[in-house]
Amino acid sequence: MSASTWNIPIAVLADSYKAGHFEMYPEAKKMVAYGEFRKGFEGDKSDTRFVFYGIRHIIENYIARQWTEHDVELAEKFYEQHNAGNTPYPFPKQLFLDFIRENNGYFPVRIEALPEGTVANVHVPVYQITATGKYSALVTFFETILTHVWYPSCVATLSRRCKDIIERAFERSVDEDGYALLDTKLHDFGMRGCTSVEQTILGGLAHLLNFVGSDTMSAAYYGQFQLNKGKPIAVSIPATEHSVMTSWPNETEAIKNMINKFGKGVFACVMDSYNYTNALTKVLPRVAQLKIEQGGVMVIRPDSGDPVTVVLEGLKAGEKIFGATTNAKGYKVLKGVNVIQGDGINHKTLAAILDKAMDEGYSASNCVFGMGGGLLQKVNRDTMSFATKLSYIMYADGTERDIMKKPQTDPEKISLPGILAVKLVDGVPTVFPAELVKPEENLLKVVYDCGPVPNAFSETFDELRERVSAGWKTVPKTYDPISLPLRDKIKKWIAEFEIRYAEMYKD
Repeated sequence: MSASTWNIPIAVLADSYKAGHFEMYPEAKKMVAYGEFRKGFEGDKSDTRFVFYGIRHIIENYIARQWTEHDVELAEKFYEQHNAGNTPYPFPKQLFLDFIRENNGYFPVRIEALPEGTVANVHVPVYQITATGKYSALVTFFETILTHVWYPSCVATLSRRCKDIIERAFERSVDEDGYALLDTKLHDFGMRGCTSVEQTILGGLAHLLNFVGSDTMSAAYYGQFQLNKGKPIAVSIPATEHSVMTSWPNETEAIKNMINKFGKGVFACVMDSYNYTNALTKVLPRVAQLKIEQGGVMVIRPDSGDPVTVVLEGLKAGEKIFGATTNAKGYKVLKGVNVIQGDGINHKTLAAILDKAMDEGYSASNCVFGMGGGLLQKVNRDTMSFATKLSYIMYADGTERDIMKKPQTDPEKISLPGILAVKLVDGVPTVFPAELVKPEENLLKVVYDCGPVPNAFSETFDELRERVSAGWKTVPKTYDPISLPLRDKIKKWIAEFEIRYAEMYKD
């Protein structure tokens, strides 16, 4: 849902304090800021890769919009009593009116960004903002909304890390001719746990960069028709819920109905509406012959209890009732039955279930996972510590200065100085001072330049998937992406700063 849908004027698409920063910055001819992830997922130092995704939505729905003088009028009414004490809050009214009149209503900054689906290590800039002339002080006004890329990027990264776990299990226990199933093994169950339709689309698409299974139809539909030229990007299967199971006189009749309606394909039945063990040991045998005759795949779904225990119980029941074969790697593959666990799933419980199943001799191909809140909701900006910082200023007199943040109490929050560029070094995104990188080599591409950039986002969703898959294999789990020239610049900046700092605070 865009700002226009909510009727939100440009001047309030930010934190309150951003509105007053035009009065606080020094007079300048040019200012540059950039955004980065500062930590690996949940602080993981053994794997600092991330998947960048979501900038297109922000650009197209919020920034590349023609704003009007009426937007400024609405904002002025808002700011009249927004300051403490019901007094006027400072906001750049004249600057907004100027660019609306002088720039056809488009916000006067240039934004460069990594291509959607890029895999990189933390501290690689994902976007860079440049503002010039009288609009320099607006450089970080849109920081707040650009920062929202943390959300789909976190979901995409989490989903990819889950795929790593499942892929390792496949390598251990699934024959190669079964690897095609890998992309179906983590299913998005998260729509009902989201806070808005917009979140379901952003988070749902981020997951679909890695898998094809999703019940979040808003994301699947949007991705198919808006991002992938009508080609489908997601699949699902008919499945019962507790309301369906309990609407029948008994579970046997409910499952028979599913088999009769969907038994030649793949379908799922939730099995714990009353007594999970009883459903496995007494109900399943009653419908087994009918299910076998239909020849499809029944997916057993426990929905309560300890995730590891209930999945293993389902696997054992499936083997006992329907039988199993042993694959070339020595693991059991159930005949026409899978077990899907969608309750309490996160990347840790997912790994625990697969480990236990394989330890008990079952192939990972028997297991499917549904992830809801753990996929689309249980992430936040601190999950990978996203931040935007000013990095360069040219003052009104032409003096240039690289800018860094260097808090003594938290060295991990140090920021990078100067105008930056990202270049592949041995296939890995690496950060350089911009003056050392040819424009054609710079991965930071212009996606907005004081207005929409034609074909800034021309790739299909399938092409983004390919980029993620290739990048995740190429980019090492741990890598210091700061080039030697930039590292030298940082050292020089710190040395000069320490001299200035000592002078400022000497007794």
